[in-house]
Amino acid sequence: MPELFFDLRATHNPHRWYLPITDDVAVGREPHTFMFGGIGLAAGVQALERTCERPVIWATAQYLAYARPPSVLDIDVWTPAEGKTVTQARAIGHVGDKEIITVNAALGVRPGAPVDQWQQAPAAPAPADCPPVERDAREHKGLMDRIEVRVAAGRAPTDRQLEGRSEDGRMMLWIRLRETWPVDAGMLALFGDYLPSCVSHAMGRHVWVNSLDNTIRFGPIVETEWVLCDVRVTMMHGGFVHGAMHMFSQDGVLMATGSQSMVLRAPPP
Repeated sequence: MPELFFDLRATHNPHRWYLPITDDVAVGREPHTFMFGGIGLAAGVQALERTCERPVIWATAQYLAYARPPSVLDIDVWTPAEGKTVTQARAIGHVGDKEIITVNAALGVRPGAPVDQWQQAPAAPAPADCPPVERDAREHKGLMDRIEVRVAAGRAPTDRQLEGRSEDGRMMLWIRLRETWPVDAGMLALFGDYLPSCVSHAMGRHVWVNSLDNTIRFGPIVETEWVLCDVRVTMMHGGFVHGAMHMFSQDGVLMATGSQSMVLRAPPP
């Protein structure tokens, strides 16, 4: 059994990791499936934390190319600056000679520092009272079958009735794994990549986007089954769309914030 939700593996070199790209971390439509971007960021975060032996403060991924199954994503960790409490590091994921994802991050903790939270969790119905997101039958039955998503506010991207632009671009999702894994930094990085699925709701019509980046900033990570993702699609310009997300535990702890920029495309046929 892998130690993580995805099968990140160590090597004899503490700065080198690898992730088999299999169907259970892939999304898309056959025969053009690919590794879900959030899996790439999550794997980079976990590789960085394990190499540096410090928790991630923030991480940002730049998506450069697709990794398609079956293949292997090699992850090389570089630590150009190591201080007393903070390490500045980088993880580069590549398949062969082709760079797929670059993750830049800062890792560390300052013991005894105060803890506070200003952004409060929004009022949302309980997960059991929210409709599940129905899967598009044309989509690959891989990663998405391992994750449960329920709509607390807004319209799911698979809704047939999407007429009308959203006034505030806001959508709320409850997300959890169908498997028994604890919520950690990698898991939140994975959930943060659900932001693109909210663009269709904001625009009021079915669109297709792909991420240029994925940035996540971490707070205290607490035990929780569901994560409430409060999403705001903020603006659109020049063929690109931008958005942000707050991720809360079920008891209202702000565990992470995320943001992305995405290429806006027409829906696939």
